[in-house]
Amino acid sequence: MTDRTRQGRLPAAYLSSGSSSFTEFVREVAPDVLPSRRPLPAGGVVEAPHGTTIVTVAFEGGVLMAGDRRATMGNVIANRDMEKVFAADEYSAVGIAGTAGLAIEVVRLFQVELEHYEKIEGTLMSLEGKANRLASMIRGNLGLAMQGLSVVPVFAGYDVALGRGRLFSYDVTGGCYEERDFYSVGSGSAFARGALKKLYRPGLAPVAALRVALEALWDAADDDSATGGPDLGRRIWPTVALVDAGGVRFASDGDVEQVVAAVVADRAGNPGGAR
Repeated sequence: MTDRTRQGRLPAAYLSSGSSSFTEFVREVAPDVLPSRRPLPAGGVVEAPHGTTIVTVAFEGGVLMAGDRRATMGNVIANRDMEKVFAADEYSAVGIAGTAGLAIEVVRLFQVELEHYEKIEGTLMSLEGKANRLASMIRGNLGLAMQGLSVVPVFAGYDVALGRGRLFSYDVTGGCYEERDFYSVGSGSAFARGALKKLYRPGLAPVAALRVALEALWDAADDDSATGGPDLGRRIWPTVALVDAGGVRFASDGDVEQVVAAVVADRAGNPGGAR
């Protein structure tokens, strides 16, 4: 402890002007608290819950993101009502797949990163800037990813400058790719993407986009044991975020339940959802 700290004064690093990046500040002042700087024991295998399937669907004037609620640990269901979709800031949302605890920590750091930038610069970061900033954070986690603790999110938001929704995917090395119309990530993503290809059409209304996303999650859960579809018995519904010119809002359980009920009714005797 320095004399300045004993006197109740902050260290000089906290009082000097610097980068608008909160992550860069933490890397200089206390790098050991960053998720990517925490080493694993040599030769150890960590069993940790993993988040699974997230889908994103563009609609007229915005974008929707929906995530199932199941977390698995090997062949065991570790959690049935985990939240995997979060508001990153006023105009964007992020969904997580991969090692659950580490992914949530990365999301929280990302939220602080965007808030810090807004306070320092006095303006919102561009949507593409947010996507690239998240990519750099994932890139910093590459060491842990190579040890089996990967974090692979999906990012979506409303581009104020362009007046439309945009969505971005990532790989474990921090590669950032803009996607068109729809995307899915997680263990059930292949099955969800197959459903999205058949159900998506340009110019969807928000309610129609919600139906498409929930059907895609239903199909993913039908073929992937790690993906949890709507849990009718426990009344656990997917988390759904919609982002448009009005900002981020989350669909209520009641709204999601109504759409789920319609899907169940339409698939009675037709579990594959054939049209």
